[in-house]
Amino acid sequence: MTPARLLPARPRRARTAVAALAAGLLLLAAPAAAAVPAPAAAAVPAPATATATATARNAEPAPGPPPLADGFGLTQVGTATGTATNFVITVTTPKVAGQHTIRILLPADYAQQPDKRYPVLYFLHGASDNPSDPALAYPALTAAQSMITVIPDGGLRGWYTDWLDQGTAAGAQNWETFHLTQVLPFVDANLRTRTDRAHRAVGGLSMGGFGALHYAQDRPDLFGQVLTMSGANDLSADQMVLRGAIVAMLTNAGTVLCGPSDGRPCGFDYGPTVSSDALFGTPYPVFNADWRWNAADPVSRAAALAHTGIAVYTGNGKGNPADMEFWAEGTAKRLKDRLDALQLPYHYVDYGDGTGWGADCQGGHTAGCWAQDLVDYVPRLEAAFAAAP
Repeated sequence: MTPARLLPARPRRARTAVAALAAGLLLLAAPAAAAVPAPAAAAVPAPATATATATARNAEPAPGPPPLADGFGLTQVGTATGTATNFVITVTTPKVAGQHTIRILLPADYAQQPDKRYPVLYFLHGASDNPSDPALAYPALTAAQSMITVIPDGGLRGWYTDWLDQGTAAGAQNWETFHLTQVLPFVDANLRTRTDRAHRAVGGLSMGGFGALHYAQDRPDLFGQVLTMSGANDLSADQMVLRGAIVAMLTNAGTVLCGPSDGRPCGFDYGPTVSSDALFGTPYPVFNADWRWNAADPVSRAAALAHTGIAVYTGNGKGNPADMEFWAEGTAKRLKDRLDALQLPYHYVDYGDGTGWGADCQGGHTAGCWAQDLVDYVPRLEAAFAAAP
């Protein structure tokens, strides 16, 4: 794929400490999916008739989620919830503390085509989100007719990696191992998937955009396509704002902004407080002490995507440093520049302030923009899957 639509970005503003703090705290507060619409008012049921009662007794129950067998270190807890084509399972694993949800979206014809196998998109959510949220099943994903989508739990701040420090109050945090050596083979064993890299993609938004690039770069044998939407594409010292936001998540720095509880969890609380060094070691660029952060930086590792289809989406946050998308655009541009230097093909969309990019996108770090990203991307991905041998 070649560079697609590139809109001019507004000039960079001075990166003041105040702007950095505002952007970091915004990343902490913003959930990664749109709010679930309020349910419509329930209709008053009509009195039952003898005919209606008999019909109800004879009707077959709506098909539910297909049965899945435990394995690969995953143990299911309780029963799956949802429909036959959009359901959530809960699992435990020794690799990551706690219980974890996985949302699975199947094509409408999955049950009617028992001999057909499907390509798979692994879609990684952003910080402070969870696959149990129905809003993560974006319309473009549920409408896909030729592929399976798997949305695994990435934690509130898991960052899609095996943490350096496994002895924190958060317990085991081996997210990459969980996803690539447990969830992926579990899905292949239980569902009719195409298991070659040409028919498997990984994509994500915000924190999940980093995760998608990280997984595609670590395991190019598994993924033939990668997507990053408003992603944290650059973890180098050039992006200390993003590092600062990650450190704030780890140390729960934002909880000082939590008001009196109204019964809902505070959006700034990411779980047990851990050290700033827990993820990749020290984030501070002194005498190369932050070398693990640099080693995980997707921009510096872009050459690992040499044989992978690449798609990058970003807005510009309307030029406002208090909008996380302002900083995400900078990381997208650096990734684009690196891909250009390597002469690697890609699909790149900078929709600027969101003008013309769907009905609910104003260029910010919001689900309205991501929904339109997927409207553009999913048909491209399905076409790439179909063209693969």
